[in-house]
Amino acid sequence: MDDRLAPLAVPGAVIDAVLAHAAAAAPREACGLLIGDRDGVRRAVPARNLARSPTRYEIAPEDHFAAIRAARAAALEVIGAYHSHPGGPAEPSPTDRAAAFDGFVFVIAAPAPAPHLRAWALVDGNFAERPLVRT
Repeated sequence: MDDRLAPLAVPGAVIDAVLAHAAAAAPREACGLLIGDRDGVRRAVPARNLARSPTRYEIAPEDHFAAIRAARAAALEVIGAYHSHPGGPAEPSPTDRAAAFDGFVFVIAAPAPAPHLRAWALVDGNFAERPLVRT
């Protein structure tokens, strides 16, 4: 199996925190970074969304660098990013595809009607879903 499509372990507290951030940011998109290792996500770090559009996100560079430093201090790394789709499904949009790159995990939160997360990886130029396993 391609490691990019292996199940992604995510602690329940991280899932709950990302969903809470998504709900609090609505109707704008929430965004943040995922810190972990090859075994999965360990923490989610909320970031400021600098995008002026309510349907886009742009992680503040200072927040990104702070997450990198925090990850390194814990002998981990930034393995991905998350953002929300307040009015849509937890599926990558054409805008998400245009900004995506290989080797990163992309988690999308849909806060309503039933709050949930889905994880994605870019494989051969297309998004493929990664099973998300709550730990």
